[in-house]
Amino acid sequence: MTLFQLLIVAIIQGVTEFLPVSSSGHLILLPALTGSPDQGLAIDVAVHVGTLLAVILYFARDVRMAAGGVLRLAQGKVDTRGAFLALCLLIATIPALAVGLAIKVTGLDEAMRSVAVIGWTMLIFGLVLFWADRTGTTDRSAEQWTLRDASIMGLAQCLALIPGTSRSGITITAARKLGYEREGAARLAMLMSIPVIIASGAVLSLDVASAANWALMRDSCIAAAFAFVAALLALVIMMRLLRTVSFTPYVIYRVILGLGLLIWAYG
Repeated sequence: MTLFQLLIVAIIQGVTEFLPVSSSGHLILLPALTGSPDQGLAIDVAVHVGTLLAVILYFARDVRMAAGGVLRLAQGKVDTRGAFLALCLLIATIPALAVGLAIKVTGLDEAMRSVAVIGWTMLIFGLVLFWADRTGTTDRSAEQWTLRDASIMGLAQCLALIPGTSRSGITITAARKLGYEREGAARLAMLMSIPVIIASGAVLSLDVASAANWALMRDSCIAAAFAFVAALLALVIMMRLLRTVSFTPYVIYRVILGLGLLIWAYG
């Protein structure tokens, strides 16, 4: 791939991974709408690594707490905030891993990679996000996360396996409907992304391990670096905007894109 192609793929992944607009949907649309070659699994792994590093850096305090909690959890103890956070993240991750594995084994992942599917999910789940953001209360913070809420958000996260849904979008939607304020909802959604990105990156890595070469490794490192910068900037901007702005701008974008894709798919 050319440097420009790597930059475009990395920016799309980095920016859309955490905004509620679907990174997978945009990456599928890129070759479908532009005629450019698919970036391939190796680049997918690289940009996932870049976004993973960005969210870990941005939420370093929470990540350190959860990492320390994993050790307590491994000992069968849930007696610290870190251990409880780690348990919540585990519970929230298991449904997506189970459903994701089933979809991959059955081959449904390829069947859902269409412009029409992405158009419908962009539109429908954009409107659902608008509804949840408008009707959900704002009386709970991220520190009040419960095992019940982690389970509900984890089940909601399974819907993100349909391209165009948006992993961050659907988990934020669930959190807002559960009463979490906007910044807290986004924070929980971002923390939930860490184990999911690690798991998906690991699966993709197994698929490309045998095909690695020096040129591909170089391109992957470049893509990871670009994705890291783009994701970090997107996180900083979104988290600051959420202090004063609702999710409506993202909803408007999703509705316009969804309608455009449906017109293009069926026209």
